[in-house]
Amino acid sequence: MKIYETDKIRNVALVGHSGSGKTNLVESMLFQSGSTSNMGNVSAKNTVSDFSDEEIKRQTSIGASVIPIEWRNHKINIVDAPGYLDYVGEVYSALRSCESAIIVIDATAGIQVGTELLWKYCEEIDLPRVIFVNKIDGENVNFRSLMEEIEEKFGKKIVPFSTPIGEGEDFKGVTDVIYQKGYHYKNSVPEEISLNHDQFKATERIYEEITEVVAESDEELMNKYFDGETFTREELVKGVTLSLISGDAVPLLVGSGEKAIGIDILLNMITNFMPAPNHEMAHIGFRPEDGSEIKVNKNEPTSAVIFKTIADPFVGKISIFKVISGSIKKGDELFNITKGEDTKFSSIGIARGKKIEPVDEIVAGDIGAATKLGSAQTGDSFGTKEYKRTYKKLKYPKANLFFAIEPAKKGDEEKILTSLYKLQEEDPSFEIKRDEETSQLTIGGLGSVQLQVIIEKLKNLYGVDVNIVPFIVPYRETITKKVEVQGKHKKQSGGAGQYGDVWIRFEPSTEEFEFAEEIFGGSVPKNYFPAIEKGLDEARHHGPLAGFPLVNFKATLYDGSYHDVDSNEMSFKLASQLAYRNGTLEAGPVLLEPIMKVEITIPESYLGDIMGDINKRRGRILGMDQQPDGSEVLFVEAPLSELFEYSIDLRAMTQGRGNFSMEFGRYEQVPKEIADKIIEEKNKENN
Repeated sequence: MKIYETDKIRNVALVGHSGSGKTNLVESMLFQSGSTSNMGNVSAKNTVSDFSDEEIKRQTSIGASVIPIEWRNHKINIVDAPGYLDYVGEVYSALRSCESAIIVIDATAGIQVGTELLWKYCEEIDLPRVIFVNKIDGENVNFRSLMEEIEEKFGKKIVPFSTPIGEGEDFKGVTDVIYQKGYHYKNSVPEEISLNHDQFKATERIYEEITEVVAESDEELMNKYFDGETFTREELVKGVTLSLISGDAVPLLVGSGEKAIGIDILLNMITNFMPAPNHEMAHIGFRPEDGSEIKVNKNEPTSAVIFKTIADPFVGKISIFKVISGSIKKGDELFNITKGEDTKFSSIGIARGKKIEPVDEIVAGDIGAATKLGSAQTGDSFGTKEYKRTYKKLKYPKANLFFAIEPAKKGDEEKILTSLYKLQEEDPSFEIKRDEETSQLTIGGLGSVQLQVIIEKLKNLYGVDVNIVPFIVPYRETITKKVEVQGKHKKQSGGAGQYGDVWIRFEPSTEEFEFAEEIFGGSVPKNYFPAIEKGLDEARHHGPLAGFPLVNFKATLYDGSYHDVDSNEMSFKLASQLAYRNGTLEAGPVLLEPIMKVEITIPESYLGDIMGDINKRRGRILGMDQQPDGSEVLFVEAPLSELFEYSIDLRAMTQGRGNFSMEFGRYEQVPKEIADKIIEEKNKENN
């Protein structure tokens, strides 16, 4: 592939709800542009952008992939993002790397939850977008009804730039509103046809809407419009581009990715109207930490960002990067500003799915790929030592679903961790944690599909099998009453004996563990105090009810006795532990459970169902707050034991429209009937 100048490059994120046909649409683009001689298909498992074993097996995208396409002396970098809600981190990364987006809508399904969320996010970040209504040839498609639904959800700024000729089984082709022409397609090849009277009038009416949009984009064009003058092609392109970038208009196109119908018009839309990376109004997703202005220009000092990493066990780590300014040539040595180290770009290329085509240079605004970049990771910024511009890292959504895992084969613990960290480089949105208390290894993500794929990759790529195991809830125990007890350790078996005698008062406290002494008259020498405290500190990790750590108590040493010869530190340590065992059993011990602070964001229509479900989980609703978009945020407290699969349940209850975050709040007493069951099970396990 030849090197294109910045103004001839278009970076476009392809996004949509899972199953909307994005991957087949990419195949049509590749075929229509002549990049491939045969059109792949998801069902045939031979597509360019879905290349991993897991994607082929599931017949769906699970990672963003870059697909460059050459069309009419332009280079279009299509960044195909997954549709699963679990992979929203990949979607955000794709959108950040591009100056515009195509939102794909399945005509047979209408506006789905993924479409709504993507539209909302693009609105938040002011990203220019085009809607492509796919599968217009599907059964029971009604374009008029679909347009009404789209306008109701997204507003009147949706402007059709093409319309279908026929629907469902009768779908034959599309009209190009800009040129007011119609096309039928035979074997994916467009053939111009004459429009009938109704079709021509419809395109005239829509064309008038487009000229109004164009006129509103520029004062000079507005004057020309009111004077009744016709816009030139250059003026039309300029006006539509400005309206698209400013968000005043969202063009809509129709077609069929599977049959490659309307794809040429979509490609023309991208090259003619979507902004180049160096357009003065272009959305630049990578923002410098120092707030400085960016000039996407080949003649500026070089700066680049890695926005995607592919973990390949054979090739190694593949870094997908975007050059923001300057250019990167093969063999260049740049400075990894994030890591503070020199990095040589020994070989660079253009990624197309899993293949990398070597090139000599990647210019400002373009997307490239490189291997063997040392410790470089997703989010790292590169530049020269003289020009160190650090770009803000993408904030991925927090994991809200966790699996506890263990090796299926003993001795694989270290291998599992090493492999997980490699996979985390590829997908930074999933978390790896080792619980210090329970020693459980957990992986966290945004949904069960994401975590199941991680487990599959562990096996397929790194040969490690793991089992999903039940979570160990980190319960605690505490005491509710004040007691005073004696602990006496006495042992005599010839020679020096052992003697330690303490009286300790145990009582509730706000501190996790508090030790004090009230010894008068030297009944226990001061040099034994540390041993007594140490004995209690060690003992408190095993509570009297079920062996969970004991917290929030105070132990006060107030009396005791010693022997001049037989007393020693060990004797007093053991004596304090005897006092602990006896005293805590008498002090009204209870079981505590972790209570989480939860924020749940949902559409208002689901409020009743979610509140009822929270009550079933022993949760408390502390308050709610209505958001500007009409959604509700619930502030909730609920036991951790009731929330392990809440991510799955919330998604099911809200059709994917709800999300939540949680953090530890405090410990609280477990209701007696539940506590009794937990204690019984734990004691069976311990025995």
